Amino acid sequence: MNQIPNEELKLEPLPPKMKPTPSTVVLGRFQPFHRGHIALIEWAYSKKHTSTLRIAIGSSNRVTSPENPWDWKERKEMIEIWKKKCHPDWEVEIVAIPDINDPPNWVRHANQYHGESGVLITSDIETKKLYEMKNWIVELFEFQNRDSLEGWRVRETCKMLSTVNEIDSVKEILSLSIHESVVDWLVEEDRLTRLPFIGPPVEHVG
Repeated sequence: MNQIPNEELKLEPLPPKMKPTPSTVVLGRFQPFHRGHIALIEWAYSKKHTSTLRIAIGSSNRVTSPENPWDWKERKEMIEIWKKKCHPDWEVEIVAIPDINDPPNWVRHANQYHGESGVLITSDIETKKLYEMKNWIVELFEFQNRDSLEGWRVRETCKMLSTVNEIDSVKEILSLSIHESVVDWLVEEDRLTRLPFIGPPVEHVG
């Protein structure tokens, strides 16, 4: 995660008062929630070691930026809309985890939100290493078409199309990388038009 100079990171939201039970966890930023995330979550649900899958939304306390254009409540809503449309019977919990800019202590921090010593399912090698060092069981998901579903690429497509008035064309193009139910929400709830006005103007790729 690229830091914004002088960004003050507050714990938003605060950890739950009741300690979460260990579970199968999928961790991501979901900026936005796209088809790559769907593939990961569907695979995770088929592999889950517990009755419930816990989806953890990272970077919940980051200020609005090209890398973080949607707040954690919007990202949660994206996931819920897709789940209601495609998997209404699934047992899924969604939690939000704030960043702390302290990788060695990340897992201990995140445990307060997603529970301890469960099973993490991820597609990220560095995340895998962090959790394995803290004695988590980690299963690695191998993304197909990773290049076309990189988060920055999906965000740039959203930004490019945010000024296009031909709504059907916008939906058709976005649906290549984002589920139709989420595309409808992004367009109909006006969650795209602000994107060109979020600074700084150039997003770091990497």
